[in-house]
Amino acid sequence: MRSTIILGLGYGDEGKGLATDYLCRQSGRPLVIRFSGGHQAGHTVVADDGRRHVFSSFGSGTFRGAPTYWSRFCTFYPIAFLNEWEALRKAGIQPKAYVDALAPVTTPYDVFYNRATEKVQAHGSCGVGFGATVARQETPYKLFVQDLSYPGVLEQKLRAIRQYYEAKTNDGLPEGALAEEIAAFRHAARRVLSRFELVQEPVFFAGLLEREAFGHFIFEGSQGILLDMDHGFFPHVTRAHTTSRNALQLVRANGLPLPVIYYITRAYQARHGNGPLTNEGLPLNVLPNPRETNRYNEWQGRLRRSVLDLDMLQYALQCNRNYSGGQPERLAVTCLDQVEGRIRATRGGKLLEFGSAGELATALGFPPEALLESWADRAEGVVRTGAGKGVEINGNAGDAGQLGWPISGQDNTRQQKIIGNKIICF
Repeated sequence: MRSTIILGLGYGDEGKGLATDYLCRQSGRPLVIRFSGGHQAGHTVVADDGRRHVFSSFGSGTFRGAPTYWSRFCTFYPIAFLNEWEALRKAGIQPKAYVDALAPVTTPYDVFYNRATEKVQAHGSCGVGFGATVARQETPYKLFVQDLSYPGVLEQKLRAIRQYYEAKTNDGLPEGALAEEIAAFRHAARRVLSRFELVQEPVFFAGLLEREAFGHFIFEGSQGILLDMDHGFFPHVTRAHTTSRNALQLVRANGLPLPVIYYITRAYQARHGNGPLTNEGLPLNVLPNPRETNRYNEWQGRLRRSVLDLDMLQYALQCNRNYSGGQPERLAVTCLDQVEGRIRATRGGKLLEFGSAGELATALGFPPEALLESWADRAEGVVRTGAGKGVEINGNAGDAGQLGWPISGQDNTRQQKIIGNKIICF
């Protein structure tokens, strides 16, 4: 058994979902563990047959048949879960999810308050009630997934949560406000109970380890380290620990294998929402991406892009190393197909250019054998360092194994497509 933690080095949208999909493709019996954020995450995965899905309430290994464990660190929105479950079923997928009994539940009241405050504060928000839910859970007005199983408990708590928000707003909630949304919430709360398995963390993991039910625990992070509630740039942060902090708590508390850390960054900076983004004034040699998931919306605005900032990347690495304490590390650079010419980055305000992702990795302190590169929008291969660009080989997966990368235990002689010393995309 082994563990992997996937983290974004920026402000989100780095390719964490695609990295998760890639690792599940290479793993035997993977379990994807969501350990930060919640239903506000949007991780795009393109299946081998071209199907495309943005995962929010399920892990990004779902196309590969990997179950999801939804931890107590993640918000759970019954309406969003039910909608995504139904969308996956229509796509021919039977998603499997284990949801922790103590995962906090988002209500339409949280969504309403989140949007009302964002219109005034403009700190940056997905507009789906995540931050409001986390803040409310720090008060006596808590709501957990286990409460959905008890209609009487749920109704009492919903009334209390409404009163909580009425007291926080100047004019209170209008009479009849959110009646349709609350009705939809009640409907979803009833229906979702049969669509996941409710579990308690210690018992769940003890049982998995005893049965050796999974061979690879893949911790799928949310957003990026530069949005971390402790290390980001307030007030433009998320109410979550986006480092490996939560994941390592789960690892240590439940006796899971110590992890390898995978850091993900685009070949340029990206930020979807308000807040600082360095280097926006510098010329950017990045092509338009017609497949970009992050479109303009009312709450986040447009996706902003700029030249990489090595100082920000090093800062993010340092922030996480305070928690990961010397665990093995890998670097993945995505969206390389969108860069026209050399990779641009700044260090100490000076503009630099790199002829390859390997040079960029070296500048960040990663050896070539610790690098993955992404040149497309799906997981299709394994890297062999030094292979020629565009070469196809009937290789043995041991070539990748010598570099410490995951290998499929079921097919070690399949044809592998090599693009430079890169994987073809996750």
